Amino acid sequence: MGKKAGHKSTKKFAQSGQLKKTIQARHKNKVVQQRKAKKRARQTNGHSNSASGKGEAEEGDDDDADDNMEEQAPRKKEAKAGSKKEGKKGLAGMSVDDFLGGGFLENDDEEDGEIDGLDDDEDEEDGEDGADDSLDDDASFASLDELDEGEAHKIELSKLAEKDPEFYKYLQDNDQELLEFDPSGQHDDDDMEYEDEFEKLKQRPVLTKEELKQWQKAIIETRSIKALRKLLIAFRSAVHMNEESERVTYTIDNNSLYNKVINTTLRYTPVVLHHHIPFKSLPNGKYKPPSQSTKQKMISKAILSYIYNVLHLLSQTSAADIQVLALNETAKLLPYIVGSRKAVKTYLKTCLELWSTASDEVRIAAFLAVRRVAAASDESLLDLALKSTYMTLVRSCKATSPHTLPSITLMKNLATELFCMDHAASYQHAFGYIRQLAVHLRTSLKVKTKEAYKQVYNWQYAHSVDFWSLLLARACDTEEERKTGRESELKPLIYPLVQVSLGAIKLISNARCFPFHFQILRSILHITQRTRTFVPLSAYFIPIIQSVLSPTSKTKPSTLRPVDLEVNIRAPAQYLKTRIYSETLADEAVFILAEWLGSRHVQGSIAFPEIVVPLVTVLRKCIKNSKGGKEAGLVKSLIEHVEDGAKWVEESRKNVVFSPGQMEEVEQWEQSLKIASSPMEKWLKVLRKQRAKRKEMAEKARQGEDEILSD
Repeated sequence: MGKKAGHKSTKKFAQSGQLKKTIQARHKNKVVQQRKAKKRARQTNGHSNSASGKGEAEEGDDDDADDNMEEQAPRKKEAKAGSKKEGKKGLAGMSVDDFLGGGFLENDDEEDGEIDGLDDDEDEEDGEDGADDSLDDDASFASLDELDEGEAHKIELSKLAEKDPEFYKYLQDNDQELLEFDPSGQHDDDDMEYEDEFEKLKQRPVLTKEELKQWQKAIIETRSIKALRKLLIAFRSAVHMNEESERVTYTIDNNSLYNKVINTTLRYTPVVLHHHIPFKSLPNGKYKPPSQSTKQKMISKAILSYIYNVLHLLSQTSAADIQVLALNETAKLLPYIVGSRKAVKTYLKTCLELWSTASDEVRIAAFLAVRRVAAASDESLLDLALKSTYMTLVRSCKATSPHTLPSITLMKNLATELFCMDHAASYQHAFGYIRQLAVHLRTSLKVKTKEAYKQVYNWQYAHSVDFWSLLLARACDTEEERKTGRESELKPLIYPLVQVSLGAIKLISNARCFPFHFQILRSILHITQRTRTFVPLSAYFIPIIQSVLSPTSKTKPSTLRPVDLEVNIRAPAQYLKTRIYSETLADEAVFILAEWLGSRHVQGSIAFPEIVVPLVTVLRKCIKNSKGGKEAGLVKSLIEHVEDGAKWVEESRKNVVFSPGQMEEVEQWEQSLKIASSPMEKWLKVLRKQRAKRKEMAEKARQGEDEILSD
């Protein structure tokens, strides 16, 4: 049998309209070749008798005739007769393997050459004298090549029956398949395949609305698996409709029908499968794949094919509504494909790609699908989802701008929710990746080169610290631990993460790197506010404030716009020693420091008046040595409100009767303290409103600028 016409080149040729013409030409050529073969067979039978007698008489001259064939043209007939005799002897002593290898063709071609030589002699009599003997041999091979390979093979087998009956009988007994070889049947089968393929392409049915309605009715009323199979076939045709390399069953020539096929398949496939093959949901939110059954084995391949078709659809379409529907509905089918690790990995990769690149609506749907993968009872799938999610997040944080920051923030919050599903499993990943941050920091501290510093001072490092801070703040939240009555397995990671973060701040202390310091300090602040962990952050704000209020630093006026510290980790060189940069640093340092001082674990501490004494002393000294200005005014305002907060705590603890060593009473007193009425909290509310208003104005200005640029 020939190869099936299933390749891409064959399909393109079939669609070009030349297939039928080619088949007809092949049929005509086959008839011509068969006629030539019959004619040559008759000539061979006619001349073999006379040539055999002459060959026996001249057997002694075989070697001389072979050596001098090209030099002695008049002795041509004697040499050819001798070679025929030699061929007969060679076939008699030839093995089956040599015969099947085609070794006999050389001698028989010489015999064909004799026939052609006789034709050439006749041509010489007609006036074509002087032809060389080598042309006779070439003509004999050409005549053989004109035949199809199978037909030439059959002619040689028919000659063998007359020339060597004993060997022919041996073949009949030991290799009957070779003698029954039918070349015409081979070509007929090949042509039939081409014709069948042509007819299939020509007669591909067009899907109608009536057929689709019948399938929908059968699915809704009886949950028909047969109707679902047909629907899945139509879905595949719709997904691969415009691809020449794919063989599809239906033609869909209506855009409305195309959308109905997509929506119907996505919505009804989970319904039918859940009806016939239910899976088990566990109390902790996880699920187990359905038990083995006849129906599941019957439709498992169809489900996998459907999942791959949906993934192909997601990669081809940019419509958010279709992407959201496809992600939401295929997530319901994950219990049926968790047994195929390849399919799960491909599905997870597609979902994470959409999670990192698509619109917010699609991102959320993709994340829900990823979380569904992680909810499988197989722990290896949870590890795969956690690792893949974190690596996708890190790759998406290489650059941060006002346009990408909201999506990165959304990704970090969603990834935090995924890691909070299982604290024990997340601990292994968090420990390894925090350790990786520590290794980068240690390398930079040892080498102290520009390239080594870049291993730490980059957006990926800053966002990684912020992500793990968000995770630990959420997992180790004090209120949650009080409700559940147990500590999170992730709590031991707070100390190493804080140490790594503070070490990154100490790595470089020049003014251009202050934006990076603020990024790290915000992350640590988030941990301290949620976990009630005391971290002495004031010591890391003082160098920034001192550099701003230093009497030796001379600021120069500039028309530059204020640098956005949320989307920068390194200030541009032109901002150094400018008044706008100095004011921006002072405003950010005062606000973050006020947030730390106003948090419940600091402002609500019974020791707040003692905690702020060193800070107030240093800040007063800085103001005294400064030249004034807006920066000094901001720091003065901070000192005033901190002192008011200290007085408020002192007034609140006047009636305390327990000693500092009685920690239970201390904690109860701190919990009863109404922090919302403190001076620091009231001032912070005003600062937050001011910053929110400035941010809104900056966003409007940026959008207006974009509109002007787009025009």
